[in-house]
Amino acid sequence: MSASKKPHLNIVVTGHVDNGKSTTVGHLLVDLGAIDQRTIDAYAKESEATGKGDTFKYAWVMDSIKDERERGITIDLAFQKFETSKYFFTLIDAPGHKDFIKNMITGASEADAAILVISVKPGETEASIEPGGQGREHAFLAKTLGVGQIVVALNKMDDVGYQEARYKEVKDSVEKMLKSVGFNVAKVNFVPVSGWKGDNLVKRGDNMPWYKGPTLAEALDAFEPPEKPIGKPLRVPIQDVYTITGVGTVPVGRVETGKMRPNDKVVVMPSGAVGEIKSIETHHTVLESAEAGDNVGFNLRGVDKKQIKRGDIIGPADNPPAVAKEFEARIIVISHPTAIAPGYTPVLHAHTAQVAATISHFVSKIDPRTGATTEENPKFLKTGDAAIVKIKPVRPLAIETFKDFPEIGRFALRDMGTTIAAGVVLNITEKYDPNKK
Repeated sequence: MSASKKPHLNIVVTGHVDNGKSTTVGHLLVDLGAIDQRTIDAYAKESEATGKGDTFKYAWVMDSIKDERERGITIDLAFQKFETSKYFFTLIDAPGHKDFIKNMITGASEADAAILVISVKPGETEASIEPGGQGREHAFLAKTLGVGQIVVALNKMDDVGYQEARYKEVKDSVEKMLKSVGFNVAKVNFVPVSGWKGDNLVKRGDNMPWYKGPTLAEALDAFEPPEKPIGKPLRVPIQDVYTITGVGTVPVGRVETGKMRPNDKVVVMPSGAVGEIKSIETHHTVLESAEAGDNVGFNLRGVDKKQIKRGDIIGPADNPPAVAKEFEARIIVISHPTAIAPGYTPVLHAHTAQVAATISHFVSKIDPRTGATTEENPKFLKTGDAAIVKIKPVRPLAIETFKDFPEIGRFALRDMGTTIAAGVVLNITEKYDPNKK
């Protein structure tokens, strides 16, 4: 079955720095035939030249992809593609922590599933999954941002002599952590792997005869394809905008809901600029139409590059995306060194938008499990608190309610290099109308 015929999933790779994400995924891509051996041998040579042996040969597979993306030389959104026997995957993560968080928040609404890489080495496990650890933060973000399917790669089994007892110990700890952030662990595969040696990535090997579960590639095939929200109105959060000579304005983004076709009349929000779609392409292939789940570039006639930017949302001219001057949200405080008071202004990340936003009012504290109110008008919020709050972005923000458009109704609040809170939009309390500026 060719790639185009297989169901497509977007996948994001997560986990604490130094837990071996890049090596594991690089090696997986090699074993699945997505990267040829020649490339790996070249990386091995480069790596040896650094005096650290060939340690980085797999990690650099991922880093080279990242560089390509950072250089922004193409509008092709094919980050890294690979196939398993069942699915055609697009890997949407560059593995650096900061990149990940940014991609996770702007793009996790784009991810259908996640691989969480956790090292089984004593000390590394704990650093990853204890409060403040990136493994825990990533798992929480994935869940909050709607990535419901996850596989856990328990990595560096070769560093602990492939011991079943250590696998079980770490698996129990990670299960507890995943339960605490809301995953149904009965549906999660925990695969003991060695990203470096290749055990249980695609092939089993002889080092862990005690393990009877799926390999990492088989666990990826156990994911379920997401339902595409094709029946909803069109919503395309914009990732980038290019001006191409002889073509004109070419926005790039992922169709989150609905369908788009050439000649469709669309509106860009918040600017309110109306234009017409002339052509659509993905991976350098011209499309007759695009639908929810497709990463596309499209020629937009009638809209000047100044009228459209990253973080805007495109929708049908007769059913424009909502724009908020203020909205009510449900948030959970993930991590804050002290406490948050009304007036606090972190940076809000939603779909592809990034904007400073003030938490103007705390309506109530709630029980995170049941949603029941535990305190009206609280004075402050601290780590672990869930609350209903009002948020005012410093400029109008194109965003939708979570109930109508879960794909673009989620957000995270970041400050001081960490994710402070994550949440969903309940309702837009003050709308912005570009025609009434």
